[in-house]
Amino acid sequence: MNTAIGEFDSAIKAQRLAVQFSDGSDEGGVPRVLARASQRSQKAKEVFINMTRPLPIAVLISGGGTTLRNLIACRDSGVLPVDFRLVVSSTKHATGLQFAEAACIPTVVVSKSKSLSPQEHSEKVFGPIRQTGARLVVMAGYLQHVLIPKDFESRVINIHPSLIPAFSGIGMYGLKVHQAAIDLGVKVSGCTVHFVDNEYDHGPILLQSTCEVLANDTAESLQRRVFALECEALPNAIRKIAAVEH
Repeated sequence: MNTAIGEFDSAIKAQRLAVQFSDGSDEGGVPRVLARASQRSQKAKEVFINMTRPLPIAVLISGGGTTLRNLIACRDSGVLPVDFRLVVSSTKHATGLQFAEAACIPTVVVSKSKSLSPQEHSEKVFGPIRQTGARLVVMAGYLQHVLIPKDFESRVINIHPSLIPAFSGIGMYGLKVHQAAIDLGVKVSGCTVHFVDNEYDHGPILLQSTCEVLANDTAESLQRRVFALECEALPNAIRKIAAVEH
């Protein structure tokens, strides 16, 4: 990401230099300066296009879909360069499916079945995603454990409402996370965006955002404040990945 931005800044400086010497003078090797500036100006355009080209993504949900709704809003306002290829829900009752359908995003429901092996369930989830050409999978409140196929390693991210490794793992979701934080008396909480591996709430951390836990906090009030952080953290993480991908 920093390389792309650096190239863009350098090219813009070169373009300004070209304008400065645009009086047609040939003194001091100016034609060569103009030639290099023109090349860098073209590079600036290429870098800018690559930085803004939408990243094809799929989103996994299980419930209300508030995180998905936030991502759609960011996309619609022009601050998140993504192309939603598919939304996969673990249940047909997920409210998030309505947000996807309203945004004309294709959806599929893949419920976990005891008759399927973990590998078979993984294929049920990732098979349709693979067909869409999505390059990044975003777990947005997805509550089922699913194995990550080899071709999707380091291409699946999750957001968790705590500072992993604290208050994470099996059974830690929703209000349970925030109540656990309050019960232990922690002074700081927050959210974590991380790459997903085959363990619960585990994998390399992309970024974390923090907030104070107030003396009069309830699980509900802390949840609201952490979710506000999530609404910024997840789009920021996706933008960083999109810059690298391009």
